[in-house]
Amino acid sequence: MSSAASIGSVSIQERRERERAERHRLIVDAARELAEAEGWDAVTTRRLAERVEYSQPVLYSHFKGKDAIVRAVAVQGFVDITERMRAARTAHRSPRQALRALAVAYLDFAAERPALYEAMFVREVDLSFGSGDTPPELRAAFGEFVAVVEPLAGDDVETRIEVFWSALHGQATLDHGHRLRPTHRRARLDLLLSLFS
Repeated sequence: MSSAASIGSVSIQERRERERAERHRLIVDAARELAEAEGWDAVTTRRLAERVEYSQPVLYSHFKGKDAIVRAVAVQGFVDITERMRAARTAHRSPRQALRALAVAYLDFAAERPALYEAMFVREVDLSFGSGDTPPELRAAFGEFVAVVEPLAGDDVETRIEVFWSALHGQATLDHGHRLRPTHRRARLDLLLSLFS
């Protein structure tokens, strides 16, 4: 094979890979948008195929089914929440202010993107947390909790992070379900943060 033919086949392969990645992104974005607008029950492969203007077999060439799509959306959500938490944390020099800023960013994300948050933390998805199989996007999110809790924690940092994270998750979930007094959100957060003083 001539070098020109070799270069041509590489560029065709690269173009196909880019096109596949773009289709993958379009499907994930469409699923997120549909879930945010109408809830996860509205996300079906038929509706996604219509939305992205690809056939259902094309969708199945990217994802085995809805669960795989929800997983991809969740992973992308971890990228988003990590960026938001990092920006909040790094905007403050004081460890206590950074802790508060990260907590507020987390709760705001959950309130503003409820379907995405549900995919990440509520729906049953094939994502491994706290193991060797944990995707790097999830590790990065946990790393933000480490960065903000570690300076204020004594011993057993991971357990303190789990308590902090689970308390934030509980507040986010109960707030979304209108189970907590909306007027006391700050008081609840203040009480939680006081445990790290």
